[in-house]
Amino acid sequence: MHLSRRRTLALIGGGIVVAASASAGTFLATRTPEKALSPWEAAGSYEDPRLFALSYALLAPNPHNRQPWLVELTEGTSFLLHRDKTRALPHTDPFLRQIFVGLGCFIELMAVAATLQHRSAEIELFPDGPDGPIAFVQLRDGGSIDPLSDHIMNRRSCKEPFEATPVPKDIAQKLASYGQVIQDDDSVAALKKLTWDAWLTEANTYRALKESVDLMRFGKSEINANPDGIDLGGPFLESLMLAGVLTREGQLDPGSSGFQEGVKIYQEMLAATPAYIAITTQGNGRADQIEAGRRWLRLNLETTALGLALHPVSQALQEYEEMNAHYAEAHRILANPGETVQMLGRLGYGPTIPRTPRWPLETRILNG
Repeated sequence: MHLSRRRTLALIGGGIVVAASASAGTFLATRTPEKALSPWEAAGSYEDPRLFALSYALLAPNPHNRQPWLVELTEGTSFLLHRDKTRALPHTDPFLRQIFVGLGCFIELMAVAATLQHRSAEIELFPDGPDGPIAFVQLRDGGSIDPLSDHIMNRRSCKEPFEATPVPKDIAQKLASYGQVIQDDDSVAALKKLTWDAWLTEANTYRALKESVDLMRFGKSEINANPDGIDLGGPFLESLMLAGVLTREGQLDPGSSGFQEGVKIYQEMLAATPAYIAITTQGNGRADQIEAGRRWLRLNLETTALGLALHPVSQALQEYEEMNAHYAEAHRILANPGETVQMLGRLGYGPTIPRTPRWPLETRILNG
């Protein structure tokens, strides 16, 4: 069943898509990819303490939802964390910096989740050197529950326009322990321009754009089959797919209506940002990148607890030639000499958004 292009586009402005017939409406009402979202329901349902903690850890934020983690279960309550080398982003993350930040998010969420069973995680990074496993983890009995664990299931990365409401000063001061909160008008304006210019640069750099488009999952069937990458689903987007407005080919064609609609959506989203937060590190080694990811994860849980939305805007921090000027500008604005900006995020009040698809835990265990 196909919607007419005219009917669909006429309804975009109001933010509501109405099916052209009852059967189309029924079809669109069933567009939730339940299989791809099932890991959220399974979180915490495992008896093995390692699997218990890991079932939450795989819900961690990570670049392009690549989910670059593999786990090797070892003796007792220990395991080794490996990087899945098939899940790199060679064009937009050529030095794997963002991948290691994502691994840091995974490690921290695992550690937070372990406290739900009054266990602590002893973490040794790179136990066999830089080319070996990412971490050796031993879960120990004892310890108190991390208060941030209450917010694991509600944590999101909110890729939507935020309200104009400013972040209250007392909340901004609390978040300052995680990173630099930017709220003054001039700096916010400069970062709005930077993030938009960087997004346009990526959208107009074919190899970088194609890397993202290749990872787009169009509709329920694709998302269920490959619950990683960038999920494009739900009644609204699937209506555009049915109408032929949203296609993989169109996302690679700057002249297409689908591409231009995407530009408008991102411009509106990036402009609707009352504040930012940046995480920097003194060094830029793998341990620094993992530490930044751990801090970002806790920030994401903290903002959830405070009713705030958080959305990483990483284009200006990417390290490929076309992004060099934006990278330099990001560091001029946000970093002291010698520091590396590891994460930049939009901060504000945003809508509740759906969960993100994940691979089941069993697919991420090497020897389960």
